[in-house]
Parts: sequence; structure tokens; C-alpha cells
Amino acid sequence: MTNVTAQTQPAAAELTGPAAEPDGPGTRARPGWRSLLPTMTPWLAIGLGLVIVITLFGILGPLLVGDPQRIRDQGLTGPSAQFWLGTTQTGQDVFAQLAFATRGSLEIGAIVGVIATALSGFFGIYGAYRGGVVDEAFSLFSNVALVIPGLPLIIVISGFVPRESRGLWTIALVLAVTSWAASARVLRAQTLSVRHRDYVAASRASGEKPWRVIVVEILPNLLPVIASQFVFAVIAAILGEAGLAFIGLGASNSSTLGTMLFYAQNGFALSLGAWWWFVPPGLMIALFGMGLSLINFSIDEIINPKLKNLRRHRRLAKRAARLERELTRRGAAQEADR
Repeated sequence: MTNVTAQTQPAAAELTGPAAEPDGPGTRARPGWRSLLPTMTPWLAIGLGLVIVITLFGILGPLLVGDPQRIRDQGLTGPSAQFWLGTTQTGQDVFAQLAFATRGSLEIGAIVGVIATALSGFFGIYGAYRGGVVDEAFSLFSNVALVIPGLPLIIVISGFVPRESRGLWTIALVLAVTSWAASARVLRAQTLSVRHRDYVAASRASGEKPWRVIVVEILPNLLPVIASQFVFAVIAAILGEAGLAFIGLGASNSSTLGTMLFYAQNGFALSLGAWWWFVPPGLMIALFGMGLSLINFSIDEIINPKLKNLRRHRRLAKRAARLERELTRRGAAQEADR
């Protein structure tokens, strides 16, 4: 067995050398931009797949279907080769309506996500960087906006806007101005922890302009947090718009998944057993929300160091187990050769 041990030691060194050790001194560090990306996992792959498929359906679907408002004499027909998701009470194609409604909901989600993230970044990042009276004023404004109940305020604002003026952009602005405060608090806390680091202090001491210090030195460290807040804002916007549309306060000149549910309710789809009318929009909202949630959970491993270290320790444990099995297999093979 002495010869076997002596012969297997180089193999162990080969497997545990710089090429196999992810954090060893002989390895090349991961590029900076790679550290901002979550590790690919089955859950992340499922989330990305759902989001990409639904987004492509919302973008390309309206180009491939007919007029969703066309009225036919084939009311409340089930799914068939001619109408993949059946028809409504007035003979309108549900699949065509679903394609246009998905595009409308994605537009509202994107608009609200961008506006809410921009507002939270301005009040959270810029205020925390400036400090003093500016930070106190921004923090007070964020706290006031945070304690105001969101849904009742959205209903009140939407109710006061005339129906003819209640378009997609109006609903998006209402949702955006009522959903940025919580994200601003998170970004403020993160900025306060980054503001006092050495490289930020060096940039400020060298006379760099505030906007350059924020964009170049602070913002890259907050990208995972901002991405997480953006994803959450998109989910909240789609769900919020669906709730408003379901109670009749949605956009009057555009089609969304919420308006589909509203018209299905008014058409007594549930009472008539027309499941193909209300299940597809509800399922689309659920799947898209699940996909974004899985992506958001994967981003948490970058924001939360405990999750990141846990994933790394699991990866090292699996590598050690593979190494042990390989050494055992080689030892058994060499023993058999003797």
C-alpha cells in the first residue's frame, strides 16, 4: 500500500492545485462585472426562462394575432384549432386579447419600475451622499411617503382622475409615486455604508464632482440592490394595476391583464363556466410574478453575504467529495493492477 499512496499523491496535488481551487493564490480572480451576477442555478434558469418567454410573447404576440376587438357570432366557445383559448361572450378571440394585454401589463411594469427606481435612487442615494439638511429632508419625506397606505391612496388618486384621462401613463405614474419610498430607505442605508469607504473619501478629497463620485464610485456597489428593487417594483406594478383594473379603475384606452379579468368578471365568466376567459390572464400574472421572484431570490445571494458564503461552502464541499471519490477510485484501480 506504500507504493499506492506514493503514486496517488501527485494526482491529489493535480486535483487540488491552482486550477481546481477557486480562491487559491494561484488562481485568477473573477472579473469585477462577474461578481455582480448571481450564480446560475436551476431556480434562476426557470425564472429567466419564464420572464423571457412571457416578454417575447408580449412583444411579438400582437404582431402575429388578429384584431382582439373583432366581434363574432361565436360567443363563449371553448378552446379549438381556430381559437386556441376560445372566445368571449361577444365572440372576441381570447388568445389575441391575451397577447395585447400582456404587452400592456409589461409596459406598465417597465414604466413603473424605471420611475420608482429613479425616485428611490434620487432620494436614497443622493440624499445619503450629500448628508446634512438634504439627507434629513429627503429622509423625512421618504418616511412620510412610507407610512401613507399605498392601496387606498392609489384608489383615491385613480378615482379623482377622469376616466377619459386615465390612460396607461397615468396609471403608471400613480403606481410609481406610491411605491418608491421603501426602496429609498434601503438605498439610503446602503449608501451610508459605502459613503465612508476609503476610495470614496479619496475621490471626494481629490475634488471630484458629486455626480461623478456617485456614478463611478458608489453606484457600481449598489447595482445588485438597485436590480432587486427594480424587479420588486415591476412585480408590485403589475399586481397593483391588475387590482385597480379589476375594480374598474384601470386604464381606459389600453388593454392589460387586469382589464381582461375585469371584463371576464362583468361577463359572468365564472358563473358560466368559461374558464378559458379568466384563467389565462390570471395564470400569466402568476407565472410572470413567479419568474421575477425567482430572479430576485437569486440576486439576494449577492446582496446578502451569508447566502453568498453558504453557496460557496456548498460548492467547495461538493468539490471535496468529488476529489475523495476520485482518489478512492484511483487507489482501487492501482491496487487491482498490482
